[in-house]
Amino acid sequence: MPVLSDIPVEVLIDNVLPFFSISDIVHLGSTNRFFASLCNDDTFWKRRLQADFNFSDEKTARTTGWKLIYKGLSNPRVFVWGESSKGRLGITQFPRSVVKDVPFPTELRFSPGVRIVSLSAGGMSFHALDSRGNVHVWGTLDGTSVALQQDGFSVPAKSTPTPLKLAMPAATHSISCGRLHATTLDDNSYIWTFLSWGRPFRLVTALLDNTSVDSTPLQIESGWQFSSVLTKSGDVLVWWPFGTETGRLIAERNTAMDEARDLSNRAHPTADGVIHCTTWELHKDPLRLPSLPRLPQLDDVTRSAVSGEDTKLVKIAAMDHCLIGLTNHGHVLKFNVGDETNEIRGEWVYLPNFSEVGRIQQHPTFSPEDGTRLDIPQTTRITHISAQYKTFIAYSTGSSSIVLMGSNETNYESQPLITSSLQNRNVISVVLGDYHFGALTSSGNFLTWGAYSRGALGLGDPAHITPGEPGGYRTEERRAIAQTHGGPFPPDVREPTEVRFDHGEKQRKERYCFAATCAGWHSGALVIDLEVWDLTSQLLIKVPLIKMFMNGN
Repeated sequence: MPVLSDIPVEVLIDNVLPFFSISDIVHLGSTNRFFASLCNDDTFWKRRLQADFNFSDEKTARTTGWKLIYKGLSNPRVFVWGESSKGRLGITQFPRSVVKDVPFPTELRFSPGVRIVSLSAGGMSFHALDSRGNVHVWGTLDGTSVALQQDGFSVPAKSTPTPLKLAMPAATHSISCGRLHATTLDDNSYIWTFLSWGRPFRLVTALLDNTSVDSTPLQIESGWQFSSVLTKSGDVLVWWPFGTETGRLIAERNTAMDEARDLSNRAHPTADGVIHCTTWELHKDPLRLPSLPRLPQLDDVTRSAVSGEDTKLVKIAAMDHCLIGLTNHGHVLKFNVGDETNEIRGEWVYLPNFSEVGRIQQHPTFSPEDGTRLDIPQTTRITHISAQYKTFIAYSTGSSSIVLMGSNETNYESQPLITSSLQNRNVISVVLGDYHFGALTSSGNFLTWGAYSRGALGLGDPAHITPGEPGGYRTEERRAIAQTHGGPFPPDVREPTEVRFDHGEKQRKERYCFAATCAGWHSGALVIDLEVWDLTSQLLIKVPLIKMFMNGN
């Protein structure tokens, strides 16, 4: 008689397990070794996270740990820190700190039942995506101007010191923030641009009508002052919401809505903290960027799964006036976007020193004169990129991961900046502020380095850090001055240092960071406790969650 284990594994994962409840999966996994292995399959738990929690984790290079995150998403925690102006941290009662602002992670609490699964920082704000596809915002989208007390969120400068939920036509899939605007992609593959939280517009164009791979969005990215989209075919389209022509069209529509004297157009929040967005359509074609130049075959590609595929862009990252592109074969390229008024457009510039293993191996960090070299496997391939303001990162994954840093001035001949202590660290995500940076590892550690940036490193109150330690002052004398005067700020941190998420706790808490974001002079992270609710009995188990995951439970 046929039994369940006779069914091919692929069929079980794709067509059977998705219909099981979590309790049934846990019970099935306890029957024998075969089902224990099957019910711990990473592919299954990654899909289940997307289905049950709207959690895609597109911004990291994570390949394992999905079940661990699933267990923790029953109660994810949101932490924020850094500069506190413009309401950007979403908290009204700030923790005590000798040096002002918030120099260590502080929890931001949401209403019961709200599970935040993605966090994106803007220049003076945060945007959070919850498990139901709702967007929550706080801070100020555009703090370069002012709003009156009676203004609603149709005004870009309107600020909220605590989180508010945006009511949109469809669930949101992903968010990307620029300095003073945000771009979102919803479940209908519609793209929305936010210059204010009350009046987002949908870009309507035949170039993005979802009728083919050429016109279907794969990824959205907000640059400093522009928005962009990568299509499934590998094309990149760009638009400038602050540009002369587009800005005129937006201003005309805002004026018309203001003159209509419809109070709902002003987007005042409701008593329960909801902004009912007045959405509208902008009919305008974005600019399609030129095709890729002829690119060399990379050494490792002949041995990879993509060796037979045509070269195309599979990821983009946006910064100030620049786009970084990554191909399916590991080529890293840069495009100077400029602005809407440019008549002469640029071209994609290949960056061999960020792409080719042989060139990377020759970098002084990996081939120092003293002979203490760091090994780079010949099969290394850049698989992820990130960018913000004037900095971009290209990195590979796994235990031998490498992290390469470039700038908006990087060209064909430029060498990457490489921090030795970031190499071979299982880095799965790198996030960037104006002058501070963060790296997330597969083990749930979040490391920061760079400028103090009013506490955005999150290493603690400098006045209470031992002199000479990262985040603190160099001498006791300098610390004493800070304890008396509340400053000056401490020096930059050169070595990536782990951020703790238990400041102010009576006991040391082990927590697992699964997502992080930086922008401007502030940072945020999503964290789960390493103590979890049992998935079947709903009883709190006082054992480390990481041990449960590693044991396959």
